[in-house]
Amino acid sequence: MATTEEYGNGEFQFPRGWFMVAGAAEATDKPIPLRYFGQDLVLYRGESGTPYVVEAYCPHMGAHLAKNSTSYVVLDNEQIQGESIRCPFHGWRFGADGRCDNIPYSEMIPEAARLKTFPTVEVAGCIWMWHDPEGLEPEYPMPDFGGRWNAPGWVNWKIDHMGDLDCHPCELVDNMVDVAHFIPIHGSKDLAYFINEFEGHVVRQLFGSGHRTLVSAEGAVLETDTWYTGPAILQSEMAGDFPSLIMIAHTPIEDGRVRVWHALMVKVSDGSHPFTEEERAAAFAYQESSRLALAQDVEIWANKRACIRPLAVPGDGPYGKLRGWYWQFYNPRARAGEFQRRVNGRVVKIDNRPASKDAAA
Repeated sequence: MATTEEYGNGEFQFPRGWFMVAGAAEATDKPIPLRYFGQDLVLYRGESGTPYVVEAYCPHMGAHLAKNSTSYVVLDNEQIQGESIRCPFHGWRFGADGRCDNIPYSEMIPEAARLKTFPTVEVAGCIWMWHDPEGLEPEYPMPDFGGRWNAPGWVNWKIDHMGDLDCHPCELVDNMVDVAHFIPIHGSKDLAYFINEFEGHVVRQLFGSGHRTLVSAEGAVLETDTWYTGPAILQSEMAGDFPSLIMIAHTPIEDGRVRVWHALMVKVSDGSHPFTEEERAAAFAYQESSRLALAQDVEIWANKRACIRPLAVPGDGPYGKLRGWYWQFYNPRARAGEFQRRVNGRVVKIDNRPASKDAAA
């Protein structure tokens, strides 16, 4: 397990960005413990239904806010009141802004009595948290996945937990430029084009090829448009039997250990009628095919040694440019433009399309 320092990513141990921390169903009025970014956190819903992520330990005497089942604060269902969370040890209560708003036995509330809070949103059946080592507010919006969640004709995804891997997240992001793995790992063939685009906090992969099982017609091309918004949220649109949108999210647990999720939304109808059982079954079968494809990558990630410096050959993708793009999230926000200017642009690795004017890099 290699660390951020060993990869030389930048000043910070963990990156800046939006990160998935739980499925929406996991967030209830019963606080649950989380661990991400090398720290203990707590997730809960206020009475309004709004989810919150806060640091785990009460500043009074250090009690964990979620790891308790025997305190009368918990037994009497008094731990969540409004949008506030109450400590099970001495009953100190903290509002959504992290400030202590009630001490049962004291009218004086110390200024230092506050929890660290994190910007938290619920989008597309998932809970997302903004992490920033500098403590700044989000610099780009949380993706809305094209408005497909609950959209007519689209079957909402279910969340697939792909595991906790002893692998640095930069090696997952490497896949965005790894043209050479598609044939041996995923069964692609007759590569038509492979293009990367770097623009600000987004990196894109445009890919078209034949496939051993997913494309049957001679000369037909399976096309995907895949992009990362920030360091940890991948979306991929794929044209196949059904229009679909893949989501892959990963979040650091410790430095060099990462949790990975997968999900896929599928459009199975025009939205003019309720989904039939057959349509739902087709959507989830499609998601399972996508999950199995990602599982091919996960097996590699879970069993590889750290690749600090790829031993690259001309046929490989632009790993150096990709990792240079990734560094922006491990350095002060004031330097983001510096890293972006170094890599912004288009890299055409393969383009065998007859009408294309692009030349292969």
